Amino acid sequence: MGDMTNSDFYSKNQRNESSHGGEFGCTMEELRSLMELRGTEAVVKIKETYGDTDTICRRLKTSPVEGLPGTAPDLEKRKQIFGQNFIPPKKPKTFLQLVWEALQDVTLIILEIAAIISLGLSFYHPPGENNEGCATAQAGAEDEGEAEAGWIEGAAILLSVICVVLVTAFNDWSKEKQFRGLQSRIEQEQKFTVVRAGQVVQIPVAEIVVGDIAQVKYGDLLPADGLFIQGNDLKIDESSLTGESDQVRKSVDKDPMLLSGTHVMEGSGRMVVTAVGVNSQTGIIFTLLGAGGEEEEKKDKKAKQQDGAAAMEMQPLKSAEGGDTDDKKKASMHKKEKSVLQGKLTKLAVQIGKAGLVMSAITVIILVLYFTVDTFVVNQKPWLPECTPIYVQYFVKFFIIGVTVLVVAVPEGLPLAVTISLAYSVKKMMKDNNLVRHLDACETMGNATAICSDKTGTLTTNRMTVVQVYVGDVHYKEVPDPSSINAKTMELLVSAIAINSAYTTKILPPEKEGALPKQVGNKTECGLLGFVLDLKQDYESVRSQMPEEKLYKVYTFNSVRKSMSTVIKLPDESFRMYSKGASEIVLKKCCKILNGAGEPRVFRPRDRDEMVKKVIEPMACDGLRTICVAYRDLPSSPEPDWDNENDILNDLTCICVVGIEDPVRPEVPEAIRKCQRAGITVRMVTGDNINTARAIAIKCGIIHPGEDFLCLEGKEFNRRIRNEKGEIEQERIDKIWPKLRVLARSSPTDKHTLVKGIIDSTHTEQRQVVAVTGDGTNDGPALKKADVGFAMGIAGTDVAKEASDIILTDDNFSSIVKAVMWGRNVYDSISKFLQFQLTVNVVAVIVAFTGACITQDSPLKAVQMLWVNLIMDTFASLALATEPPTESLLLRKPYGRNKPLISRTMMKNILGHAVYQLTLIFTLLFVGEKMFQIDSGRNAPLHSPPSEHYTIIFNTFVMMQLFNEINARKIHGERNVFDGIFRNPIFCTIVLGTFTIQIVIVQFGGKPFSCSPLQLDQWLWCIFIGLGELVWGQVIATIPTSRLKFLKEAGRLTQKEEIPEEELNEDVEEIDHAERELRRGQILWFRGLNRIQTQIEVVNTFKSGASFQGALRRQSSVTSQSQDVANLSSPSRVSLSNALSSPTSLPPAAAGHPRREGVP
Repeated sequence: MGDMTNSDFYSKNQRNESSHGGEFGCTMEELRSLMELRGTEAVVKIKETYGDTDTICRRLKTSPVEGLPGTAPDLEKRKQIFGQNFIPPKKPKTFLQLVWEALQDVTLIILEIAAIISLGLSFYHPPGENNEGCATAQAGAEDEGEAEAGWIEGAAILLSVICVVLVTAFNDWSKEKQFRGLQSRIEQEQKFTVVRAGQVVQIPVAEIVVGDIAQVKYGDLLPADGLFIQGNDLKIDESSLTGESDQVRKSVDKDPMLLSGTHVMEGSGRMVVTAVGVNSQTGIIFTLLGAGGEEEEKKDKKAKQQDGAAAMEMQPLKSAEGGDTDDKKKASMHKKEKSVLQGKLTKLAVQIGKAGLVMSAITVIILVLYFTVDTFVVNQKPWLPECTPIYVQYFVKFFIIGVTVLVVAVPEGLPLAVTISLAYSVKKMMKDNNLVRHLDACETMGNATAICSDKTGTLTTNRMTVVQVYVGDVHYKEVPDPSSINAKTMELLVSAIAINSAYTTKILPPEKEGALPKQVGNKTECGLLGFVLDLKQDYESVRSQMPEEKLYKVYTFNSVRKSMSTVIKLPDESFRMYSKGASEIVLKKCCKILNGAGEPRVFRPRDRDEMVKKVIEPMACDGLRTICVAYRDLPSSPEPDWDNENDILNDLTCICVVGIEDPVRPEVPEAIRKCQRAGITVRMVTGDNINTARAIAIKCGIIHPGEDFLCLEGKEFNRRIRNEKGEIEQERIDKIWPKLRVLARSSPTDKHTLVKGIIDSTHTEQRQVVAVTGDGTNDGPALKKADVGFAMGIAGTDVAKEASDIILTDDNFSSIVKAVMWGRNVYDSISKFLQFQLTVNVVAVIVAFTGACITQDSPLKAVQMLWVNLIMDTFASLALATEPPTESLLLRKPYGRNKPLISRTMMKNILGHAVYQLTLIFTLLFVGEKMFQIDSGRNAPLHSPPSEHYTIIFNTFVMMQLFNEINARKIHGERNVFDGIFRNPIFCTIVLGTFTIQIVIVQFGGKPFSCSPLQLDQWLWCIFIGLGELVWGQVIATIPTSRLKFLKEAGRLTQKEEIPEEELNEDVEEIDHAERELRRGQILWFRGLNRIQTQIEVVNTFKSGASFQGALRRQSSVTSQSQDVANLSSPSRVSLSNALSSPTSLPPAAAGHPRREGVP
């Protein structure tokens, strides 16, 4: 990217830096071009231009130790000169754009055309108007005033179309707004640790400025570009920028470049921030994508059907509308088997839509045939040219009736109901400490059958305290009196704990009187530091004598080592290494132990076995984590080979073994009991010792003594699931997982293997739906693989949050149970809505169809149908989709993946109510005029005034729907349909509101709504018939569903659709699992990135006339990247919606990945 800097592209970002550059020793330009170099080139450039990193710090007026002074004017000036650390988001769609999109709906377009034709014809008065020869199909004098009002119907249809469009657009708009709110909330929650005025503070990522000294540690996602100043063992995953999956080791003299958007996989350190926001590496690429996006947009409107993140979240909802999407997209929807519910709904909507289309076509054909045969064959009228317009008017009327049948048949409320229900739930889940990142996760959670939970922090309080200790040959059951410990041992113990723990870990005084001291940083280390304070010692003084910069070498904790060691140089030039870690692992490396006098004595393997039996197992059985603290002295010459870890981490001398208690959260046992009652198996996956894990599992109620269950260690688990060749076999996993409750000493790979094994298992008739909690960087793959990944909001690393679907803002297991409740509620809400919607559909379609065929005129007019459509789609979806969840949802088993959306009970309700409504409506249609002694409305001529007869039919129809809406609140055949109705104010408001509007429409609607005002007694009859719905509902509830074998269920996903081909050959291609989870945006983002880098490199190569190899290498890395996808994760700070409105893509790479789904 070297020569890019002077291209005109950047000129618009340079707000007169050159003049400002004087205040600081280097300009933004210089820093940016520096950050574009990698590895040794960068080191050389720093040496030549600046000398070393300290000089850069001086030029940026910052101190590597103290950081920036942090005064407001200074920060403001830095923001002005070097820019702010945020990337401006893409503009959201305007309301008008959304209206335009809503207008694209096929059925609406058909209606608009029909209405316009109808309007046109009503203003056209042909000369032959009064010609007796023209057939008016049925006689009936038409008054002049009425003929004038012929335009009303067309206008009314247009008006109702406008209503529907505005409602849809408004919903989309508020959805987008909510989504952006969520996005910004996720962004605000992201904090980063920097040093300001010598104090370590956490500030929001957007506040970071150039010159800040940032502390980076394991699990961070770097928020800005910077130079590595000091640290230990820092390894970075740069695959999100380079596509290379190997971790890159950073050091001051070899590769000091730290880039934004990359992940820290190991170690810790400090960096000086050199570029932020649009000037950082990620920012530059985003700006390029954005700039490219604008030209693309003009060329390629079609590609960007929806933009960025909102599209990734909302896409499936759109596709349920049948008409709204092309088949290609629908196919890809099925492939990306993400949300079970949406798969089922899309399928159902398409089926209903097809049926409606057939019905409406038949209606039109019958009407046209009947009219033609009746006029020209039976009455033998000639077709006179001056009569043509009148005939055309008839045909248009028939066409409108046909379209109306179609409009009523297509449930466009479905996608709306799903969206409303999900959006509502997501909003409410925020209050329950669930921050939902992917909408559909909320509904998948309702189907969960298994939860694999971490122990520390999720089931326990994550407040570690040392309660037992073995030191100087004595096992103390509580923290000993400081005087009882030998002074030498005490000094070693305090130094070992204070120095060999991250310096970011501290214990601060309590914020409120009487509260517990505040623990900051790694909780296990906090427990140990707390132990030092309990022994009346001070760890701060030890740390100030040995500041972090002086540490000679640090072996940071990782999931392979399970220990941490720090080497320091003693005054006599020799080295001392302090080590701490899981007791069984560290004790294996100890060959001495300190006795009561503080002198090391020999510690043989058999002593160790005895210690395990007498000390460690009893501690573990009390549910304590055991940690061993040890040290080793090493000679100064010859200097040890620090990279040979096995030799260094050996011959240790054990100082003490501590038992750390992490109490179970008080609300967890109850939450786990609820899960088990709801048919969800809770499994604990932890890195702890098996005895500790078992003790905690019993306290939580995950296992009950006397039950048949398995508790395995990671090693044993691996031994059991692998065959002789060491390959994992699904059959072997199937033998284990149904009984497995605790997996201890497990590595992240074990966790991933277990999750994958349970998900892929065909052992049970339902495919298992697995939720997983995780907090560490290494939990990423398991979180991605799971159906729902929960990341910890407080203890979680950025990488884990990035891979997750839901963030638990309070790290509490009981919030997961709340998520299950909300998920099941979404599912039930959709079913309630369906039950209501389909009853209306069946009735309205049959009435319109038979009415049209028998009386040549639908008893329900187009405008009335649209009103019914509005109440039953939009309002009902609002009313039924916002029912709050109740505890009773947790009393049933999960639905599972292949349970149909419409159960037998619901089918019984739908058909039962349809029978009631049809019987009454047809009775009213054919004998209503005799019952009410009014004129018959049947066989009325064109443009005749609305009749009371048909108004009563319309009104009764709406009343029945209103009362049936109350019936629809229960879908499992419960008796009491009013149960909890007042807990849902939205429902009550909508029902009353609809009723009021109905009165207005009937009494004052007049011609546009084809209504004539009704008398009070007629109104009472209508309401009475409506109330009959509630009674009839009770009758239906009495019929046992089991008797009705003939009822079919609908809306199930068959096995075949559910497992796409890719999943079937997943064993062949292990890498595939994370690739599919990477949302299409991320894939585009990596591709776009690589392409831009390729293009830039090609340009540079040509400029310098060098060989073309480098560029080709990069291109090959794009291809290799599809293999590495498993290790990738996208930068979370920058909301993806900005960049990805349209893929800035080159064809070759797209052709190279025919298998990636969802990439346009």
